[in-house]
Amino acid sequence: MGCAVKVVQGNIVDVEVDAIVNAANSSLLGGGGVDGAIHAAAGPGLYEECRLLGGCATGEAKITAGHRLKAGHIIHTVGPIWRNGRRGEDEKLRRCYQNCLRLATEHGIRTIAFPAISAGAYGFPIARAAPIAAEEIHRFLESDQSLTEIQLVCFAPGTTAVVAKAVTEIFGAEPSAGAS
Repeated sequence: MGCAVKVVQGNIVDVEVDAIVNAANSSLLGGGGVDGAIHAAAGPGLYEECRLLGGCATGEAKITAGHRLKAGHIIHTVGPIWRNGRRGEDEKLRRCYQNCLRLATEHGIRTIAFPAISAGAYGFPIARAAPIAAEEIHRFLESDQSLTEIQLVCFAPGTTAVVAKAVTEIFGAEPSAGAS
Protein backbone atom coordinates (compact mmCIF):
# COMPACT_ATOMS: atom_id res chain seq x y z
CA MET A 1 0.00 0.00 0.00
CA GLY A 2 1.32 3.41 -0.94
CA CYS A 3 -0.56 5.25 1.81
CA ALA A 4 1.21 6.08 5.07
CA VAL A 5 -0.94 5.27 8.10
CA LYS A 6 0.18 7.18 11.19
CA VAL A 7 -0.95 7.12 14.79
CA VAL A 8 -0.47 10.59 16.26
CA GLN A 9 -0.98 11.92 19.76
CA GLY A 10 -2.21 15.50 19.73
CA ASN A 11 -5.08 17.80 18.96
CA ILE A 12 -6.79 17.13 15.63
CA VAL A 13 -7.43 20.85 15.02
CA ASP A 14 -3.65 21.38 14.72
CA VAL A 15 -3.02 18.65 12.14
CA GLU A 16 -1.91 19.75 8.67
CA VAL A 17 -3.85 17.54 6.23
CA ASP A 18 -6.34 18.12 3.42
CA ALA A 19 -9.26 17.08 5.64
CA ILE A 20 -9.95 16.30 9.26
CA VAL A 21 -12.85 14.17 10.42
CA ASN A 22 -15.21 15.58 13.01
CA ALA A 23 -16.89 13.16 15.41
CA ALA A 24 -20.06 15.23 15.30
CA ASN A 25 -23.52 15.00 16.79
CA SER A 26 -26.51 14.62 14.50
CA SER A 27 -27.26 18.36 14.36
CA LEU A 28 -23.72 19.13 13.08
CA LEU A 29 -23.97 22.39 15.00
CA GLY A 30 -21.24 21.78 17.57
CA GLY A 31 -21.09 20.05 20.89
CA GLY A 32 -18.49 18.74 23.30
CA GLY A 33 -15.18 16.95 22.88
CA VAL A 34 -13.70 16.82 19.38
CA ASP A 35 -16.82 18.41 17.89
CA GLY A 36 -16.66 21.43 20.18
CA ALA A 37 -12.91 21.85 19.66
CA ILE A 38 -13.29 21.77 15.87
CA HIS A 39 -16.17 24.26 15.87
CA ALA A 40 -14.28 26.61 18.22
CA ALA A 41 -11.10 26.49 16.12
CA ALA A 42 -12.90 26.76 12.76
CA GLY A 43 -14.92 29.81 13.78
CA PRO A 44 -18.53 30.90 13.21
CA GLY A 45 -18.43 30.24 9.46
CA LEU A 46 -18.47 26.49 10.17
CA TYR A 47 -21.65 26.80 12.22
CA GLU A 48 -23.30 28.76 9.41
CA GLU A 49 -22.30 26.21 6.78
CA CYS A 50 -23.39 23.26 8.94
CA ARG A 51 -26.75 24.92 9.60
CA LEU A 52 -27.51 24.55 5.88
CA LEU A 53 -26.75 20.80 5.81
CA GLY A 54 -29.85 19.65 7.68
CA GLY A 55 -28.02 17.42 10.14
CA CYS A 56 -26.54 13.97 9.61
CA ALA A 57 -27.68 10.45 10.48
CA THR A 58 -25.57 8.03 12.49
CA GLY A 59 -23.02 6.31 10.27
CA GLU A 60 -23.32 8.90 7.50
CA ALA A 61 -20.91 11.72 6.62
CA LYS A 62 -21.06 15.24 5.18
CA ILE A 63 -18.29 17.60 4.09
CA THR A 64 -17.69 21.31 4.65
CA ALA A 65 -14.89 23.78 4.17
CA GLY A 66 -12.23 23.94 6.88
CA HIS A 67 -12.81 27.65 7.56
CA ARG A 68 -10.09 28.81 10.00
CA LEU A 69 -8.46 25.38 10.35
CA LYS A 70 -5.21 24.33 8.69
CA ALA A 71 -7.22 21.57 6.96
CA GLY A 72 -9.07 22.68 3.85
CA HIS A 73 -12.06 20.42 4.58
CA ILE A 74 -13.92 18.91 7.49
CA ILE A 75 -15.73 15.63 7.04
CA HIS A 76 -18.42 15.34 9.70
CA THR A 77 -19.63 11.91 10.76
CA VAL A 78 -21.99 10.85 13.50
CA GLY A 79 -20.78 7.82 15.40
CA PRO A 80 -23.01 5.50 17.36
CA ILE A 81 -23.70 5.95 21.05
CA TRP A 82 -22.51 2.84 22.89
CA ARG A 83 -25.43 0.75 24.17
CA ASN A 84 -23.58 -2.39 25.27
CA GLY A 85 -22.97 -3.48 21.67
CA ARG A 86 -26.49 -4.77 21.19
CA ARG A 87 -27.85 -2.12 18.82
CA GLY A 88 -25.61 -2.44 15.79
CA GLU A 89 -22.94 -0.12 17.13
CA ASP A 90 -20.06 -1.94 15.39
CA GLU A 91 -21.70 -1.75 11.96
CA LYS A 92 -22.65 1.90 12.44
CA LEU A 93 -19.06 2.74 13.38
CA ARG A 94 -17.79 0.84 10.31
CA ARG A 95 -20.10 2.94 8.13
CA CYS A 96 -18.64 6.14 9.62
CA TYR A 97 -15.17 5.21 8.38
CA GLN A 98 -16.46 3.91 5.04
CA ASN A 99 -18.47 7.06 4.33
CA CYS A 100 -15.68 9.43 5.40
CA LEU A 101 -13.17 7.66 3.14
CA ARG A 102 -15.66 7.64 0.25
CA LEU A 103 -16.29 11.39 0.62
CA ALA A 104 -12.56 12.04 0.80
CA THR A 105 -11.93 10.33 -2.53
CA GLU A 106 -14.95 11.99 -4.16
CA HIS A 107 -13.51 15.40 -3.22
CA GLY A 108 -9.92 14.72 -4.28
CA ILE A 109 -8.58 14.65 -0.74
CA ARG A 110 -5.14 13.01 -0.46
CA THR A 111 -4.42 13.33 3.27
CA ILE A 112 -6.92 12.88 6.09
CA ALA A 113 -6.94 12.72 9.89
CA PHE A 114 -9.45 10.80 12.01
CA PRO A 115 -10.20 11.11 15.73
CA ALA A 116 -11.29 8.04 17.68
CA ILE A 117 -14.91 8.26 16.52
CA SER A 118 -17.47 7.50 19.26
CA ALA A 119 -14.76 6.60 21.80
CA GLY A 120 -15.17 9.79 23.83
CA ALA A 121 -18.50 11.15 25.03
CA TYR A 122 -20.43 8.45 23.14
CA GLY A 123 -18.80 5.77 25.31
CA PHE A 124 -17.71 3.28 22.63
CA PRO A 125 -14.89 1.24 24.23
CA ILE A 126 -11.62 2.19 22.53
CA ALA A 127 -10.40 -1.41 22.65
CA ARG A 128 -13.36 -2.30 20.44
CA ALA A 129 -13.42 0.87 18.32
CA ALA A 130 -9.72 0.88 17.38
CA PRO A 131 -9.72 -2.47 15.50
CA ILE A 132 -12.86 -1.42 13.62
CA ALA A 133 -11.14 1.80 12.50
CA ALA A 134 -7.97 -0.06 11.45
CA GLU A 135 -9.94 -2.78 9.61
CA GLU A 136 -12.03 -0.29 7.63
CA ILE A 137 -9.00 1.79 6.69
CA HIS A 138 -7.11 -1.34 5.63
CA ARG A 139 -10.09 -2.60 3.59
CA PHE A 140 -10.39 0.77 1.85
CA LEU A 141 -6.68 0.92 1.00
CA GLU A 142 -6.79 -2.55 -0.57
CA SER A 143 -9.02 -1.22 -3.34
CA ASP A 144 -8.34 2.54 -3.49
CA GLN A 145 -4.89 4.11 -3.78
CA SER A 146 -5.97 7.75 -3.94
CA LEU A 147 -4.98 8.67 -0.39
CA THR A 148 -1.33 9.26 0.46
CA GLU A 149 -1.62 9.66 4.24
CA ILE A 150 -4.11 8.75 6.93
CA GLN A 151 -3.54 9.95 10.47
CA LEU A 152 -5.34 8.53 13.47
CA VAL A 153 -5.12 11.38 15.95
CA CYS A 154 -5.56 10.55 19.61
CA PHE A 155 -5.80 13.16 22.34
CA ALA A 156 -4.97 10.89 25.29
CA PRO A 157 -1.83 8.73 25.65
CA GLY A 158 -3.86 5.65 26.62
CA THR A 159 -5.98 5.97 23.50
CA THR A 160 -2.85 6.38 21.38
CA ALA A 161 -1.40 3.11 22.67
CA VAL A 162 -4.61 1.15 22.00
CA VAL A 163 -4.98 2.58 18.48
CA ALA A 164 -1.32 1.91 17.65
CA LYS A 165 -1.72 -1.71 18.79
CA ALA A 166 -4.80 -2.18 16.59
CA VAL A 167 -3.09 -0.66 13.56
CA THR A 168 -0.05 -2.89 14.09
CA GLU A 169 -2.25 -6.00 14.32
CA ILE A 170 -4.33 -5.18 11.23
CA PHE A 171 -1.54 -3.83 9.01
CA GLY A 172 1.08 -6.29 10.19
CA ALA A 173 3.68 -3.58 10.87
CA GLU A 174 4.31 -0.78 13.32
CA PRO A 175 2.42 2.36 12.29
CA SER A 176 4.38 5.51 11.65
CA ALA A 177 4.48 7.56 14.83
CA GLY A 178 4.07 11.25 15.13
CA ALA A 179 3.14 14.08 17.41
CA SER A 180 1.26 17.22 16.63
